[in-house]
Amino acid sequence: MRRRPAGTAARGTTGDSERTATGAARGRWLTLGRDGRLSLYAPAPDGLLRWTETAPGGPGWSGPHHAAVAGLTHLSVTQGANGYVHFLGRRERPAADGSPNVDIVHAIQYQTGLAVTDWRSLGNPHPDRTEGARIGPPCGAVASDGIVHAFVRGARGGLLLRREDAKGKWRAWEDLGGAGVDALPAAVALSGGRIEVCAAAETGTLVWLQSRPGGDFSGPRGFSLRPLRGTVSALETSPDRAVFLWTDAESKEAHAWRPGGSPVGLGGAGADQPYAAVRTSLDGCDWTVLATRDATGSAVLGMGVTEQEADGFWWHGLAASCQGAPALALDGRGRVTVALIGTDGVPMVARQEDGAAGLVLTDWQRL
Repeated sequence: MRRRPAGTAARGTTGDSERTATGAARGRWLTLGRDGRLSLYAPAPDGLLRWTETAPGGPGWSGPHHAAVAGLTHLSVTQGANGYVHFLGRRERPAADGSPNVDIVHAIQYQTGLAVTDWRSLGNPHPDRTEGARIGPPCGAVASDGIVHAFVRGARGGLLLRREDAKGKWRAWEDLGGAGVDALPAAVALSGGRIEVCAAAETGTLVWLQSRPGGDFSGPRGFSLRPLRGTVSALETSPDRAVFLWTDAESKEAHAWRPGGSPVGLGGAGADQPYAAVRTSLDGCDWTVLATRDATGSAVLGMGVTEQEADGFWWHGLAASCQGAPALALDGRGRVTVALIGTDGVPMVARQEDGAAGLVLTDWQRL
């Protein structure tokens, strides 16, 4: 894979252009709006920052725009089929006695470039404040009917869920069971309407499957597999069929796995973050593209034919260090776009070169 220059990125024109991110969000923090423009989101000390393409396909960007929420310790981003972008955060504020008061918060962006809604508290699954302080960061998924699901590792090590009902009102917290669950589960919304969740655990790997769209979750079902904690992610590779991706705790190579089968080694070099994943057509074939951060802190890209993981993946260094995991999306012209948060907190973007055979990326643009 070669790299070509992209030119100079346009400086942001809205908000405080000197603001920088404190790290990378979780989930799909690079999203494509219904108008064909990409938006990039990142956590800041007092909220989130957003950069937005000024036209479909770029290269100009505006931002950062700041959406304030005090005490945000973690930010997760997900997007529904309707294009709405959902933000889920873990918020920690001091109580009157000085102890931490932790809750989960939610906000929405309904349209590219428009303001984010007010942040709404979803509460805490634990009424005891001491237990509540031990909940993990939220993991979001939006079903095909627009129902938002917020998954959280609870203080006792199980998986907890809060989700909307059919009218958009939030239901009570649900205990999905499990023990020794990693703080960073992976949820995937399938095109048929169901949601699946996979998490590393002390005993191996746990999977929760939804019985039907909008239905209850069965499980967890345990498997004797050893993902490195904090690296699990998921991608739908054909209708209602997901693959789970992670770094194997022993071999340190990337693995792809579907329940009922055996893990397939994909190579790679010891990624310590989740794998961003997107499907794209290259030279008439359906390919899966992965991006993650390796053990040296550098961004890497992998690619292989979709659902033919056993045929091998090809990995390439992206010549950039990053905080957290990179993000992947297709831009408004269908080009693979990679985003990362640099070690200085500045977002950088590279995208697929027009007209090139295979996958050739431009040089990085600093936003």
